[in-house]
Amino acid sequence: MYEGAVQDLIDELGRLPGIGPKSAQRVAFHILEADTEDMRRLAESIVTVKEKVKFCQICFNVSEQETCRICQDERRDRSIICVVEESKDVMAVERTRSFRGLYHVLGGSINPIAGVGPEQLHIRELLSRLSDDTIEEVIVATDPNLEGEATATYLLRMLGSIGIKLTRLASGLPVGGDLEYADDVTLGRAFEGRRTLS
Repeated sequence: MYEGAVQDLIDELGRLPGIGPKSAQRVAFHILEADTEDMRRLAESIVTVKEKVKFCQICFNVSEQETCRICQDERRDRSIICVVEESKDVMAVERTRSFRGLYHVLGGSINPIAGVGPEQLHIRELLSRLSDDTIEEVIVATDPNLEGEATATYLLRMLGSIGIKLTRLASGLPVGGDLEYADDVTLGRAFEGRRTLS
């Protein structure tokens, strides 16, 4: 245990996701040894992001305006909504340059162990958006893990009766992967999601 400000910094850094006690200590000592001006810019960036960035009133993606740039873009296909867990998932899909529709960010996934149920997510707001007759398809793009699958199942049950086409992202083998190293679930999904070549 260190004393005073150093221990306080380590404790605060340790609260960040993916930062354990050793990493928190390493980052704290990096901050101590780094140039003061660099760390001042870092601190100012953190304060600025907390003051300026909010969530889009329509899709709940991060934005500095009331409505994010994707929702404002009139060139987007407004008949398709891709439902993702977090804003970082929007950026992952955007990097592919293969989706030109709109998004809906749930703000997490169903995780009863962590006390996150459907009521903590932006599902009610999604249902409200789907009352618009222009929506023809909802793509459920939650993570292929236990929580993501639970969320996808919940959404599919909830939305199954509203008459909109529901799809789920395919999952399977990564490009460049070897069959022998694939886990059973991934390989099974690859077989289920196979497509016709001829």
